[in-house]
Amino acid sequence: MPQDNPPTTLLSQRAAVVLLLGILAAVAATALTVLAGGALASGLLAGGGAFVAGVAFFNMIIA
Repeated sequence: MPQDNPPTTLLSQRAAVVLLLGILAAVAATALTVLAGGALASGLLAGGGAFVAGVAFFNMIIA
């Protein structure tokens, strides 16, 4: 009887948490920028920067 290979995951748990925290930082930065009176384009640019900085930061501190 052949054995099935165990299913492989697409992302590790650590990578998923780091990316999730980066997305949360981006959403918060976008919302705060738009609510402060900035244009949506400015909010999206701030969110993109927050995502990159957040992923770099959380990747460094989560072991």
